[in-house]
Amino acid sequence: MAASHATVGSRSNRAVLLTVTCLGQFMVLLDNTIVGAALPDMQHRLHTQLTGLQWIVDAYVLLVAMLLLSGGIFADRFGRKRVYLTGVAVFTVASVWCSLAPSVGWLVAGRVLQGIGAAALSPASLALLVAAHPVPQERIKAIGLWAGLSGIGLAVGPVAGGVLTDAFGWPAIFLVNLPVGVLLLLVGLRHLGESRNPSAPAIDMPGTALSVLGVGTLTYGLIEGGARGWASPLILGSFTAAVILLGAFVAVEARRSAPMLPLRLFRQRLFTVSNTAMVVVGFALMGSSFFFSQFFVYVQGSSILRAGLQTLPTTLAMVIVSPYAGRLAARYGFRLLVTTGLALAGLGLLALGTVHADTGYGNVWWRLGLVGIGFALTMSPLTGAAIQAVSPQEGGLASGISSTTRQIGAVLGVAVLGAVVRTRQSGGASFETGLNSAFVAAGAITLATAAFTGLWLARSRPTEAPAAPQRPTDPVAPTPSNAPSTYSPN
Repeated sequence: MAASHATVGSRSNRAVLLTVTCLGQFMVLLDNTIVGAALPDMQHRLHTQLTGLQWIVDAYVLLVAMLLLSGGIFADRFGRKRVYLTGVAVFTVASVWCSLAPSVGWLVAGRVLQGIGAAALSPASLALLVAAHPVPQERIKAIGLWAGLSGIGLAVGPVAGGVLTDAFGWPAIFLVNLPVGVLLLLVGLRHLGESRNPSAPAIDMPGTALSVLGVGTLTYGLIEGGARGWASPLILGSFTAAVILLGAFVAVEARRSAPMLPLRLFRQRLFTVSNTAMVVVGFALMGSSFFFSQFFVYVQGSSILRAGLQTLPTTLAMVIVSPYAGRLAARYGFRLLVTTGLALAGLGLLALGTVHADTGYGNVWWRLGLVGIGFALTMSPLTGAAIQAVSPQEGGLASGISSTTRQIGAVLGVAVLGAVVRTRQSGGASFETGLNSAFVAAGAITLATAAFTGLWLARSRPTEAPAAPQRPTDPVAPTPSNAPSTYSPN
């Protein structure tokens, strides 16, 4: 792996590199949680329904999920600095586009571009950091700082979103990225050194295209089905097309010499079980948090600013607890910690399914906190289990796949739980009742997955907490895998 002298030379250059990469990842992680706080204002000002809000969130998450692995390979092949700065430029321009969007359609298009930028920016930022720290201990320390500092964006998002939206309206949550992006481009062009890996594998273009089209078509059917009717020809056709496209993806990946998703890895039970559980984690966490601000605004009558503050227990619990998850997994094993975490999160979601308009916040915050604690205990051990299931040379690939499966779950969570709410409303139920049903569904699926992992996740313990030097980062969702010390860093 070649790296320029400017990248690895002086401590001052390394400090600049750490600052630039942390700030870039901070911007991406901030976008994960800041948008949720602005959804009620978007619905009001853009005159859209729940379906429109689902697309605003899922358009971004879908592109990140499907392009994350390819983004890391692009950075290795074509230059980490080049791909990082290109990602920053695309993300910044897309953010301005989003802020100026006159309609939901234009906003969704901007979110697609944001997702493309984030899928390039995030893995390249970590790759730059890894290349600049060839000594393992220094690398792990740098990645811990990168994860901890950038991960602050997760906790800041709900508050910043509430403040900006309350004062200036929803476009402000995207405009905040403009000065950050311009600063990163100016500093990065001058101070970052270039590095690349000439032996990096070729880009799997057929696999990437089929995965985006397949999951995108499935998402379309799930989101639009509630509005257009589940038996409509368009929705049935989208589900049929999704099955065909995803089947073609599996066939293509099975035949390629260097696939983006090596199917042979799923022959390992530990790898398969951990990634299956990770899909559910993304599904339940993102699908439920999509509705948190909407619950406080539309059901309990909170202001947007207050709702942003009221959703904090989940993200704060994840930021505080996640640094200890890797250590606990090293001590007690993957199975115990994952099963316990999923059980706690599932119980928290079921408890959220019983809250109503007159439920005091003193009886709500602990439920949100329980969800955050449960998922914080779960995510990095699941990634650690996936890494342990493969050879050391494939650890980075395994952690990247783990991040991707979580984001696929997030896409499906927003789509499916939104469909639950829409279906209940179409049957005459109130929005509050629909939300309760969605939370209960997410909780039940999470508890079932806890039982599944308790039975099938291997008892094996890692000899040490999994480290993240090989891990392509995960940009999209409020996840503890982005927090320090878990496998250091999501």
